[in-house]
Amino acid sequence: MTTETIRTSEAASESGEVRAPRKVFVKTYGCQMNVYDSQRMADVLAADGYSAADNAEDADLVLLNTCHIREKAAEKVYSELGRLRRMKEERAARGADLVIGVTGCVAQAEGEEIIRRQPAVDLVIGPQSYHRIANVVRGARGGTRQVETDFPAEDKFEHLPKPDARATRARGVTAFLTVQEGCDKFCTFCVVPYTRGAEVSRPVGQIVAEAERLAESGVREVTLLGQNVNAWHGEGPDGTAWGLGRLLFRLAEIPGIDRLRYTTSHPRDMDDTLIAAHRDLGALMPYLHLPVQAGSDAVLKAMNRKHTGDDYRRLVERIRAARPDIALSGDFIVGFPGETDADFEETLRIIRDVTYAQAFSFKYSPRPGTPGADRDDQVETAVKDERLQRLQALLNEQQEIFARSLVGREMDVLIEKRGRKAGQRVGRSPWLQPVICDENDGEIGDIVRVRINEAGPNSLFGTKV
Repeated sequence: MTTETIRTSEAASESGEVRAPRKVFVKTYGCQMNVYDSQRMADVLAADGYSAADNAEDADLVLLNTCHIREKAAEKVYSELGRLRRMKEERAARGADLVIGVTGCVAQAEGEEIIRRQPAVDLVIGPQSYHRIANVVRGARGGTRQVETDFPAEDKFEHLPKPDARATRARGVTAFLTVQEGCDKFCTFCVVPYTRGAEVSRPVGQIVAEAERLAESGVREVTLLGQNVNAWHGEGPDGTAWGLGRLLFRLAEIPGIDRLRYTTSHPRDMDDTLIAAHRDLGALMPYLHLPVQAGSDAVLKAMNRKHTGDDYRRLVERIRAARPDIALSGDFIVGFPGETDADFEETLRIIRDVTYAQAFSFKYSPRPGTPGADRDDQVETAVKDERLQRLQALLNEQQEIFARSLVGREMDVLIEKRGRKAGQRVGRSPWLQPVICDENDGEIGDIVRVRINEAGPNSLFGTKV
């Protein structure tokens, strides 16, 4: 992903010579929070005189904002660094420079290893320090390789510049807004507590101010982000700790913010107030990402999830009683150490019991430093492959059934962008699917009533009512 930066004024060198502004290209891997982080890094660099590049070839600063959830994600980063090293050598041969940086969770976990393994890297900065990125880049340009992976004492959000309104408009009519970072759950398969640190909740005033700026720039749908977002408990203007449900009601009062979502949730943190928000708050979309990871109680215990399969089923029943039209998405891991055939069948059973409109499924990937990686009962790769195929077949079947159930229904669709084909517009359904309609059905930013005529593999097709 290319982040958007706006400042385009010329910059003066130390000799007084006027030169073109430096350009930055940010490639984002992984979760929505990384997308948000990339945008905020772009804001910091825009304030320091950088403009956006559409690709690495046009940039003189390239940042890889990385994800460490799975081994292949990290290896993709090293592969890309090899390509950038060759580009840097070619630039140097003709007297031009290229600064290469690695940010995000791989940077946090493997900072010194990245510097050792890839000499072309000039800077490494973790996700809790990106508010310092302008200074780190200056240090790298001064000839000193930079590694910034400490957890700073200061609140990075207090030190971030306000996003340029033009940059926000360029990003569209939907936006991410991080409200919580880190995690205290310590699931035994997950590196997040080690790369993002302990749970930290932003205060209400800070969140509301950012949401108001988004609304002023034309954003109509905001998705609240957190590694464990429904554990958010930020300080309210009355000095008390608010929960996520109360925050959602406050954000819905902001003129222009018509739709709200949040992700990613933990089943242990779905409290009564949040469930009531799904019942009573029209702006809160009827779509919930609620990962269970596995259906077997033995595997859930080994994962340190601290809930059972039946706990999860009862929670889903309460949520659906509050909001009958809600659709669920989830995360599933197959082949966690010690998972037997019977354990896997329990995962298939919970999927059949709950039913999902969308889901993300993965083979277990041992992450260094996590308890799961040290177990001696790892599941063979061939077994994981076979289980993943069966699991995905069931989930795909449920996703298709849900999409087909919407054919003939009317729904409000937020028009987001032009379609790939001439004359098309692409919107977003309340359940997060792309909806393709005619360009005459609405302008970007409009919320229009659409009747669904057809359900494709990944999109819905509709006509304005």
